[in-house]
Amino acid sequence: MIRLVGLTKRWGDQVAVDRLDLDVAAGTIFGFLGRNGAGKTTTIKMTMGLLEPTAGRVLLGGHDVARAPEAAKAITGYVPDRPWLHEKLTGREHLVFVGGLFGLDARTAAARSDALLGDLALAAQADELIETYSHGMKQRLALAGALVHRPRILILDEPMVGLDPEGARDLRRRLRALAADGVAIFLSTHSLPVAEEVADRIGIIDRGRLVAAGTLAELRAHAGGAGASLEEIFLDVLGVGATA
Repeated sequence: MIRLVGLTKRWGDQVAVDRLDLDVAAGTIFGFLGRNGAGKTTTIKMTMGLLEPTAGRVLLGGHDVARAPEAAKAITGYVPDRPWLHEKLTGREHLVFVGGLFGLDARTAAARSDALLGDLALAAQADELIETYSHGMKQRLALAGALVHRPRILILDEPMVGLDPEGARDLRRRLRALAADGVAIFLSTHSLPVAEEVADRIGIIDRGRLVAAGTLAELRAHAGGAGASLEEIFLDVLGVGATA
């Protein structure tokens, strides 16, 4: 469902993403890990067509993002690291508006909005202005907006930031349910325990290069050793000594 082929981004002499090859199949949660500045957000922005690659291709559901951006985005939900929400709308109005952008008729958009507001514990605040929402509520509303058109691909950049433990738990459950329904999920996160819990496959990017990728068992076979936690694998792959 998601395929990156030789994806590269240069800023002058600086290489932000270096010949990245990656595949995420339907029904798979792919955890994308790396230190700050490693190239995670740059990769996601190129994947979503928000940043033009220096070289390489992005295919979403078989659609080339550069050649058929509308078809690619029609089947994709996206939550950026800093979601933009129109704070003078209510949560319900925002979701109905987003649904309309994806071609949903008013009745369908309203029905799906109500269902998502309930599922994401926002029903009680559905008709309140977004400017009154807490950060965690805004994060949940951004996720609802990414799901209102029922995408087959979901791309998330640090979605756990600002969520309380209950919200983070609920998000993990929802991601697993979406994957079980066949959605391909690309999850960039700094939370190694979250990635270890929900990801079917994990990739580690460092200085723009994918330095490790595979299941947790495959990563353990190459770094960290049997029984190693993802944190231990991550530090081993990056050559960082663990501290007590």
